[in-house]
Amino acid sequence: MTDYFRPLAQTGDARPDEALGIAGTDCWFTHVEHLARGQSARILSLDDTPEDWRKIVCGARKPIEGLRFDQPVIMGILNVTPDSFSDGGQHSSPANALRVANEMVAAGADLLDIGGESTRPGALEVPFEAEIARTVPVIEAIRRKLSIPLSIDTRKARVAHAALEAGANFINDVSGFEFDPDLGPFCATTSAPVCLMHAQGLPETMQLAPHYEDVLLDVYDFLARQIDLAVGFGVRREQIIVDPGLGFGKTQAHNLALIRGLSLFHGLGCPILLGASRKGFIRDIGQAPKAADRAPGSVAVALAAVAQGVQIVRVHDVAETRQALALWQASTTGVGS
Repeated sequence: MTDYFRPLAQTGDARPDEALGIAGTDCWFTHVEHLARGQSARILSLDDTPEDWRKIVCGARKPIEGLRFDQPVIMGILNVTPDSFSDGGQHSSPANALRVANEMVAAGADLLDIGGESTRPGALEVPFEAEIARTVPVIEAIRRKLSIPLSIDTRKARVAHAALEAGANFINDVSGFEFDPDLGPFCATTSAPVCLMHAQGLPETMQLAPHYEDVLLDVYDFLARQIDLAVGFGVRREQIIVDPGLGFGKTQAHNLALIRGLSLFHGLGCPILLGASRKGFIRDIGQAPKAADRAPGSVAVALAAVAQGVQIVRVHDVAETRQALALWQASTTGVGS
C-alpha cells in the first residue's frame, strides 16, 4: 500500500512554532491529510509523516530561467491558432501577437506560453510544419523586443526544436512526454526546462468518458512516473515543472477534486503549474457561456491554487489575476501592503 500525504496549507502571521513551510512559498502547515487507496482519509500531525517527505515538501524550489518561486508566477497565454476555444485567430500575425505580448507584460505577466496547436476537447492534431509556421515567427518577433521568458506549448520534438532556435526558453508538453517519444530525449540534450502535464487520452476523444480509480492519486502517480522518465532521459529534476492538467480527460468532479487536493503535488518536489483559465467547468459552475466572461471564475481558481502553494498560474486575464493576487497577498500574508 502506498501512503500519500497532503499538507493542509495555511497562510498568515498566526504561524505556530512547529509549522513547516511549503516549497519556499508563504504557505505553511501543521497537519497533513493521509491518503491511501481504498481507505478513508485521516488527519495526521507532522510527527506522523516521513522525514524524507517533509524535506521534499519544505524545500524551496530552485529558480528556472530567472523565475523565482517564492511568490506566485503568472504565465500569460498567447495562442496563435485559428481554433483555440477562447482566443482562436486573434493573435495569429507576429505584429498582433507582439502587441498582445507587450500588453501582458505591462499587466504583470512573468512569462508567456505560446501555442500553435489547439488541444481543446475535440481538436484534431496539427501537422508539425503548420505548428512551426504559426509559432516561430511570433517567437522571433517577441524575442527581438522582449526579454521575458517564453515557453512553447507543444507535444512535438520538431516544434520544440524550432521554437528553442527561435528564442523560446521552456517546453510545455500537455502530454507529459507520452505523445512524441523523441521529445523527452530532445529536452535532455538541450537542458531546456520542461513542464509535464497529465492528460487522459488525446484531445480528439479525451472528454468522451474519462474515468479514474482515484483522480487525485492517479494523476499524482502519473506525474511521479513521468518525472522519473524525464530524469532517466537526462532532464535535471530541478528543471521540471508539473501540471495536473485540468480539463484534459476530466469531468467537472475530477477537476474540482484536483483543485481541492493541489497541495498533494508538492510531494513531487517540483514547481506546480495550474491552467484553469476560462475552461469548461468554469463556464458551467459560473454560468458564463462566453469564454471572455469567465475571468472572475478563473481568478477564483487561481487564488485557490496559490492558497495551496501552487507556484505558477496559467491565465488569459493577466491584469485581473495580478490585481487579485496583490489584494489576496496583502490581506493574507501582508506582502505588498
